[in-house]
Amino acid sequence: MSRTLYPVYGVGLGLRRTMIDSLADQTAQQVNFWEIAPENWIGVGGRYGKRLRELTEKFPFICHGLSLSIGGPSPLDQAFLHRLKRFFNEHRICYYSEHLSYCSDDGHLYDLMPIPFTEEAVHYVANRIRYVQAILERRIAVENVSYYAAPGKQMEEVDFLKAVLQEADCDLLLDVNNIYVNSINHRYDADTFLRSLPAERIRYIHVAGHYQEADDLIVDTHGSDVIDPVWRLLEKVYQYFGVIPTLLERDFNLPPLVELLQEVDIIHSLQSKYLGQPSDYLQHG
Repeated sequence: MSRTLYPVYGVGLGLRRTMIDSLADQTAQQVNFWEIAPENWIGVGGRYGKRLRELTEKFPFICHGLSLSIGGPSPLDQAFLHRLKRFFNEHRICYYSEHLSYCSDDGHLYDLMPIPFTEEAVHYVANRIRYVQAILERRIAVENVSYYAAPGKQMEEVDFLKAVLQEADCDLLLDVNNIYVNSINHRYDADTFLRSLPAERIRYIHVAGHYQEADDLIVDTHGSDVIDPVWRLLEKVYQYFGVIPTLLERDFNLPPLVELLQEVDIIHSLQSKYLGQPSDYLQHG
């Protein structure tokens, strides 16, 4: 796995405050990098702030944003972007990603809303991503998100995603679970979607669990174990594109750290099968 192409390597885990004490007792050596939501840590002092500083000095960290609202109608928050930039520098953050969605409209909506799949939206969002990259003075990645409606749709999801990546000249955080969720909810083939992605723009991967509401409706929750079809889709990513740094997300219903590390070990096992092997994408893409 090339460390020049990717900002981190191996397998990562999302850090939650409830893990802090567990990390004091366990080394979690299987975790090669950690991810945090900067909104949850900017300005945090006391014990948690001190512990975060200790961890960011010891491990590689990525930030995955929650509130930038890259596709929102309101102007981007310049003050927030400058706070982000200072936080990244203070903690030597390796990389920053955000959701390809929006979460504000004259106030915070507390949810990730889908951007209309239109040419107009491509230009609008790409311009905002370029602006963010200029302020932060670094490339960022946007994540393919789960969505439950496609208002005003004029393009397919994958075509919209690729158009934004191309016009903004930014990177992709590939969420494998979101591909699976959307493929069930919107009845498309996950493998076809995956094969059409621009592999050269993928910087790291998310994998997570979800909730099965019905046979034809899945809710992206990050609150349960990863299921076998999602593991198989992750393995296809490695088969097609090579081994890419992969992070396990778990936002609630958090089990003990030792149980999360069992899923981290599954990722390590899958990666080990494809390390050093030429990817299907490089052979046939």
